[in-house]
Amino acid sequence: MNKIIVAVSGASGSIYAKLLLDKLAKIKSQWKELSIIITDNAKIVWKTELAESNFENYQATYYEKNDFMAPFASGSANFNIMIIVPCSMGTVARIASGLSNDLISRAADVILKERRKLICVVRETPFNLIHLKNMELITQAGGIICPASPSFYSIPKTIEEAASTVVDRVIQLSGLQIESYQWPG
Repeated sequence: MNKIIVAVSGASGSIYAKLLLDKLAKIKSQWKELSIIITDNAKIVWKTELAESNFENYQATYYEKNDFMAPFASGSANFNIMIIVPCSMGTVARIASGLSNDLISRAADVILKERRKLICVVRETPFNLIHLKNMELITQAGGIICPASPSFYSIPKTIEEAASTVVDRVIQLSGLQIESYQWPG
């Protein structure tokens, strides 16, 4: 059974984190443990963008950004999926440099060193050369960079439907199964 870490950084795009957590709750049969790290800035952005503060209402274990006693700060805890959503360029830089100065970057470092699944849902535009080089380093280390770029094949009618195209893709990239848009035919 999957053990999942969801980290929410302070980048814009709280809707992606909310939809991911909502969808993970619906596919609970596919995982046995869910841990969440949400930074102080992420809490502010969530409240601003979503006009709510329900980020702590999920069936999960919550960890503070500097709690290095969290089980997934060690590879022996066998967490196999980490999704950072949204993932700020500062978070990308800390991971790419191996800094491990907070729980998000430490957990990402552990996931990469153990050759497990790290998905960074980056939410920035445009990218500068430093961003691109850092994303390249994470990719070379085995991580997946998944820009929060919605698709429009399904003709989404709401912002949630558009954002779900990204979230469904992230869930599929993690190896979990979810009903999603299918090409006609």
